[in-house]
Amino acid sequence: MQTIDFYMIDAFSNKTFGGNAAAVCPLTEWLPDETLLQMAKQHNQSETAYFVRTDTGFELRWFTTQYEINLCGHATLAAAHVIFEYLDYPDTEIKFSTRFVGELTVTRKGEWLTLDFPAWQTESADAPDLLFEKLGIDRSEVQETRVARDWLVVMNDPQRLQALTPDIHGLAPLGKMVCITAQGEDDDFVSRFFCPGEAVAEDPVTGSTHSMLIPYWAEKLGKTEMLAHQVSARGGELRCQLRGDRVLIGGRATTYLIGKVMLR
Repeated sequence: MQTIDFYMIDAFSNKTFGGNAAAVCPLTEWLPDETLLQMAKQHNQSETAYFVRTDTGFELRWFTTQYEINLCGHATLAAAHVIFEYLDYPDTEIKFSTRFVGELTVTRKGEWLTLDFPAWQTESADAPDLLFEKLGIDRSEVQETRVARDWLVVMNDPQRLQALTPDIHGLAPLGKMVCITAQGEDDDFVSRFFCPGEAVAEDPVTGSTHSMLIPYWAEKLGKTEMLAHQVSARGGELRCQLRGDRVLIGGRATTYLIGKVMLR
C-alpha cells in the first residue's frame, strides 16, 4: 500500500468555506497519469494539484476530474500554502516548473501569497448570439484571449453581473470557458467565471483568468495595481498587478482538511 499526504485548501480566502477549494497531494515521484486522474476524480474537487520536489524547486501539475489542464491559479496558491505551512520550507519564494507555461513563482509576505503568472493579452472578438442568449444579457463588448481558451464579456453594471443566473451548460457548444467582468464599485473590477460542460459549472475564484483580466483592466483604468473580487457565491479577494508581460496575483489561503490517501 502507498500512502500519500492529502490537503484540502480554501484558496483566495482567509476563512473556511470561502474562496475556491483545491486538493493538494505532495508526491515523492510522479505516478502514472491515469492514477493521478483517478485520484482527482475521487477527490471530486475542481482541481487537484500534484507536486514533486526537485533540486531547484518543485514540478507542478493540475488535474480536473476529467483531464490535466495547462494552468490553474487557485490550485497553485493552495500548493504553495501547503509547502510554506507544512513542509518546513525555509524561503519566501517557491519556484514551480510546469509542463505548459514554464516556470511560475509564488512569494509569501505575511499571510498573502503572490502568484507570478504570464499576462494574456486579449483582442476584440465577434462572439456568436448564443453567448449573449445563454448569459441572458444584451450584446456587449467581447474580448478573446490569444491562447484561445476563454471568452471575456465586459458588462457595465457590477450589480447585474453578480445577480445573473445564466444557462451555463447551454454555453457548451461554444467550446470555451466564459468570463464576465465589470468595473467595480468598492474594487477596481469584479468578475465571474463559467465552465460549461465541467463538473463545477461556475468556478468560485479563478486565479488563471486574472492573467487576462489584469492586462485588460490595467489598460482600461490606466493603472497597474488593482484590487479585484470574484463575486461567486463563495467569493474571493485578489491583489493584482501588471508587470510587463507578467501579472502578479495575490491571495490568502486557509486549510480545511489534512489526511492520507491510501493506494492499494
